Amino acid sequence: QVQLVESGGGSVQAGGSLRLSCAASGRPDMPYYMGWFRQAPGKEREGVAGLSTRRGGTYYPDSVKGRFTISQDNAKNTVYLQMNSLKPDDTAMYYCAADFGWRPDFSKPHEYPYSGQGTQVTVSS
Repeated sequence: QVQLVESGGGSVQAGGSLRLSCAASGRPDMPYYMGWFRQAPGKEREGVAGLSTRRGGTYYPDSVKGRFTISQDNAKNTVYLQMNSLKPDDTAMYYCAADFGWRPDFSKPHEYPYSGQGTQVTVSS
């Protein structure tokens, strides 16, 4: 059974940084794709980072490009989301997501088949 466990959320002032971690377990192979999406109350899910673990390609929407960075540690089956220059609009529950199958477009991590329980990120002005 695949499990994704997030950690690293919290409260920070605008302009601050947070680093989220996501550890994948339950299968011996690393997912083909891992990513992060977020959901704020009353808003739709928004993918904020995607990673092709085999090829190293990444995806970011314009809303976070240049501020967020996704990275991986294959030895630990873990991905990270470094979030800098945080804004109040970044406040949301952040979820880790994974897909063990190939997909032609990995820019929608909110559509990956596996996701974690989420970690809250709150940015105050």
